Amino acid sequence: MLYFIINEKARSGKGAGVWGELQTVLKERSIEYKAWHTGFEGHAFSLAKEICETDDDDICLVTVGGDGTVNEVINGMTHFDKVRFGVVPTGSGNDFARGLGLKGSPREHMERIIDCMEAGRDAAWQMDLGEVSWTGGKTPRLFAISAGIGLDALVCKKALKSRIKDALNKIHLGKLTYLVLTVQSLFSMETTAGAVRYDGKGQKNLGKIIFIAAMNFRAEGGGVPMAPDADAQDGRLSVCSAWGIPKWRTFLCLPFLVAAKHQWIRGFDVTDCGACEIKLKRPMVLHADGEYCGDVTELQFRCLPGALRVLKD
Repeated sequence: MLYFIINEKARSGKGAGVWGELQTVLKERSIEYKAWHTGFEGHAFSLAKEICETDDDDICLVTVGGDGTVNEVINGMTHFDKVRFGVVPTGSGNDFARGLGLKGSPREHMERIIDCMEAGRDAAWQMDLGEVSWTGGKTPRLFAISAGIGLDALVCKKALKSRIKDALNKIHLGKLTYLVLTVQSLFSMETTAGAVRYDGKGQKNLGKIIFIAAMNFRAEGGGVPMAPDADAQDGRLSVCSAWGIPKWRTFLCLPFLVAAKHQWIRGFDVTDCGACEIKLKRPMVLHADGEYCGDVTELQFRCLPGALRVLKD
């Protein structure tokens, strides 16, 4: 049995057409399934929770949508030990699918998921998840790709309601949304000072913080390799930060960031850790997998090793 949560509005409405293609494959393969369609923000969260509370002890839960829908579903999931998770990417960034190395058409994605399901529970690919908690937050939020504060979070917040994103999606250039908004946001944002502690050891004081991103996969924002060596199976997060450098210099370094050549540039740091605590002098925007969480001053990232079983070959 496959359980589907479908966001038909993903990629400016292209999700509906993708679901039609998937139903053809399901019929051809004689696969039993149940499907739910999201209708509002937070709906995927509640649907995932409802599905995971069923008596089925081997739930194959598939998301048809973008990274935001994936994040909602993962946060709604309970009883992770009995869930195998799959995705048919239909968003503009699709960093989750990219991080898993998934390529191909919707039909190919569906065929792969069915093959993995039929191979049995032991065939699932186990990956880490991240968790971010913050002062004033009611509950921690899980993330599969990344979470962060500062520039990348501000860009993600703007992208959620961006007319630029809708326009670029229509001409199949949705991934450029993040680059356009990054340049736009860099010179208007306010930096702040703060302190970082990795795995509870020592304290590193930072000035003029531009961003701090906790990476589970190597790339976010439509494929920007913030942490080129990040590994979602090593039980650690790769925390990438930019601080203490002028905004104009950061702008000039963006091509190096996109080319994954930023690790040796002064002002950019990448540190692997199981947990990272941050205290800021002024609030900064926080995101988890591109979803806005709030403006925060104290937060913690931590890795949850092997938390998610994925339907991938």
